[in-house]
Amino acid sequence: MLTEGTKAPDVSIKIADGEFIKLSDLAGKKVVLYFYPKNGTTGCTKEAISMRNHFDEITARGAVVIGVSPDSVESHERFRKQHNLPFYLGSDPDHKVAEAFGAWGDKKMFGKVYKGIKRSTFIIDEQGVIVKVFDKVSTETHGHDVLAYL
Repeated sequence: MLTEGTKAPDVSIKIADGEFIKLSDLAGKKVVLYFYPKNGTTGCTKEAISMRNHFDEITARGAVVIGVSPDSVESHERFRKQHNLPFYLGSDPDHKVAEAFGAWGDKKMFGKVYKGIKRSTFIIDEQGVIVKVFDKVSTETHGHDVLAYL
């Protein structure tokens, strides 16, 4: 997983059919880039709602919020509408964005090891440097935790 003080990779994140956000296009703004496993699951829904509930305060501090999971753009649109999510959701089905940040790798559940998203958040400053990494995320308070850091 990338660490604080590291220059963020200049990845391109698919946010809609034919639409991408490139991190370098956000130079001059803070970016809250959070990785989550799957739309509609209990933990991911709690985390998204927590981010939504603090969205206005986070953006008032000059930050852009982008959630990234392997889900499709269509799944993201349903998830956004269902929970009134005002921020970008990026589709990363081949997990290249997650891999670039070290948010993809071995996970363990019920004694089985498998590959998946490591729930994590990277706060990137206006110059593209990672200034904070949340590698242990409380899904219920994550929006507040990000806001408190900002």
